[in-house]
Amino acid sequence: MLQHGDLAPDIQLFDEHGEGVALHGLLDRPVVLFFYPKDNTPGCTMEACGFRDNYEAFLTAGAAVIGVSSDDERSHARFRSKHNLPFRLLTDRGSAARRAFGVPNTWGVLPGRATFVIGRDGRILSAFNSQFMPEAHVTNALAALKADRTS
Repeated sequence: MLQHGDLAPDIQLFDEHGEGVALHGLLDRPVVLFFYPKDNTPGCTMEACGFRDNYEAFLTAGAAVIGVSSDDERSHARFRSKHNLPFRLLTDRGSAARRAFGVPNTWGVLPGRATFVIGRDGRILSAFNSQFMPEAHVTNALAALKADRTS
């Protein structure tokens, strides 16, 4: 898994509207990129809603929040609408982005859960991996943004 100081790959994904998104095109500000296993599962819903509930804190820190899973655009659109998610959800077809960031699978089969905070220079400020503590992804990302602002 990529770590602090590594250069984030310039992944190309699609959002819930089928619009192409290049990661490096979003780096006019820090980006919180969270990989999650599946839309509408309990842990993933908890995580996404945690990012939603703290969204103003991320905006105040000057960061964009983006969720990534292998679910298709339709699933993302429903998930985003159902839970009033104010951030983009990107589709990782074939798990290419997950592999590029080195997100490990859980038990070798379940897509992993990892969050990366990426600075404007494209370098990773923070990497956090925990399948079973979805809420911790939000607090770790906010802490990384706060630490970056004070350094």
